[in-house]
Amino acid sequence: MKIEDKILLSDEEIGDNHISTSDFTPIRDDAFDKSDDEKISIIQEHVRVIMETLGLDLTDDSLRGTPKRIAKSYVNELFSGLNPKNKPKASTFENKYNYEEMLVEKDITLYSTCEHHFLPIVGKAHVAYISNGNVIGISKINRIVEYYAKRPQVQERLTKQIVKELQKALNTDDVACVIDAKHLCVNSRGIKDVSSSTVTSEFGGKFKFDSSTKEEFLKYIQLDTSFNGI
Repeated sequence: MKIEDKILLSDEEIGDNHISTSDFTPIRDDAFDKSDDEKISIIQEHVRVIMETLGLDLTDDSLRGTPKRIAKSYVNELFSGLNPKNKPKASTFENKYNYEEMLVEKDITLYSTCEHHFLPIVGKAHVAYISNGNVIGISKINRIVEYYAKRPQVQERLTKQIVKELQKALNTDDVACVIDAKHLCVNSRGIKDVSSSTVTSEFGGKFKFDSSTKEEFLKYIQLDTSFNGI
């Protein structure tokens, strides 16, 4: 297709179709010039204006503190993964016990936010790698998932970011990730489909080029590993 033949989508069409336009999170160069407290103060004022524009009475006891609560949750929790200072240190260790099979961390609870509508994405991430001489603490895998999830996201990008970060930390291409998640921007607005979920995958190294390795990983993540509340 020639460049001049490409169909240009509107901002609304990009959002409604959940299209990602980049592999990296679009962050401005001056994103961290302001302190967290400054950001909270600015966001709080904008939320107050939004609520008042909607006609809400902010003198009500229940609503009075909402602008600040939202601002704090954005900066300190929901979007804390935007700030590199919150990036977990992906410490690795020599594989002294010579474990040569894949390690799978499955059913990692995932909470993120759709960057098109700022509504929740809730689901599970399944991550695997094959050691190339180094291993990583299991909890670090969960923290890497959380770090990249705690920002306005597109699920396809999130899946790739998790894989790339682990490939870099472990110095191996043999990393895979599958995410199965519900998007409230689909469930609660627009088409309002409450039963669907979105599955994305990213495979590197042996997981990409060796079908038996990929099949083994996909078999593991289908295991029923509910431990009855343990």
